[in-house]
Amino acid sequence: MKRNNFYSEDECQTILKFTDPLPTPFIVINLDRVRKQYEELVNYFPNCRIHYSVKANPASEIIALLHQLGSNFEFASIYEMDKVLALGIPPEKLLYGNTIKKASDIAYSYKKGIRLFATDCLSDLENIGTHAPGSRVFVRILVQGGETADWPLSRKFGCHPMGALTLCEAALKRGLTPYGLSFHVGSQQRAVWQWNEALASVAQIFSLAKSKGINLEMVNMGGGFPANYVNKTHSIKEYASEIHRYLHENFNGHLPEIIVEPGRALVGNAGILVSEIITISKKSRSDSHRWVYLDTGKFNGLIETMDEGTKYPVVMAEENEKKRVGEVILAGPTCDSVDIMYEKSRYKLPLNARSGQRLYWLSTGAYTSSYASVEFNGFPPIKSYFMGA
Repeated sequence: MKRNNFYSEDECQTILKFTDPLPTPFIVINLDRVRKQYEELVNYFPNCRIHYSVKANPASEIIALLHQLGSNFEFASIYEMDKVLALGIPPEKLLYGNTIKKASDIAYSYKKGIRLFATDCLSDLENIGTHAPGSRVFVRILVQGGETADWPLSRKFGCHPMGALTLCEAALKRGLTPYGLSFHVGSQQRAVWQWNEALASVAQIFSLAKSKGINLEMVNMGGGFPANYVNKTHSIKEYASEIHRYLHENFNGHLPEIIVEPGRALVGNAGILVSEIITISKKSRSDSHRWVYLDTGKFNGLIETMDEGTKYPVVMAEENEKKRVGEVILAGPTCDSVDIMYEKSRYKLPLNARSGQRLYWLSTGAYTSSYASVEFNGFPPIKSYFMGA
């Protein structure tokens, strides 16, 4: 793995030295990069409260480091909550960000000290009122953004913006505190202006709520900040500059409390998934493309290649500019026909690539190990190793 757009020559050599003895497939997380990404977010969003989205990568090593750095946390299930609390992190630093939760899970999290809940419908709000009395709630609204995000998060979550006001009124009647609003413009969102569209709706609801005597205090802008994949995005600095402008314009300089829930942006660039070529074949003598079968695939770390949505940078240790390359189809090891990562995207590998060589999937720190299957085809979940920090 030579110097590339993602790693310096020294970093490449350090990675190779660390990973060479380890049997594939596995993911290695550079905790120094997690630290750097967190410090960068704090620098560019100094007045925002950061809640790491645990679902992106729930490794205890990452959670402990971020806690040490001062992060708060967003969890999507009581299992994530228990994992965070088990590390000695106080419940005051957590929020329950999933709008889909059992009444028993609400009661359990309340018993554990959680007092801040997301909601987007009346039945969930009623459960919070019954099982988490006196808690603060924030209402998630539907926003646009699916057409410019790699992973749209619309439709399933959130209510119509005008419905949020009704839920805020209902929260008051049930003894809850309508604390604020939230939205998510989509994971790996490439269009910064989508935040402006969402914040315009949020500011309007704030104003309408105030006219009814409801003083909302907080805006949770969710995640959406990018990692570095094949398709380029703006820098965090550029996102922050524009989003701060949107906030001041929409709220006339009188800003509410702001929460952000980065996941991918904190850990995506910190990971490398290391795989091995099992075999290379052609379907016929005239086939212009080689099929390269690897020891990991969609069911063991690479689920975000579904529909070829996330295009990870893929490199080899032996690559150099003088070697001839050809287009390949990259596929996983299972007996499921959907276990093909890239067929249309036309990735290229050296013509002399062979079985036993390793492929390095860069920027795979987020939504890889946490998305892996338990035992499909008997393959064990992909292992993670940690370096740095």
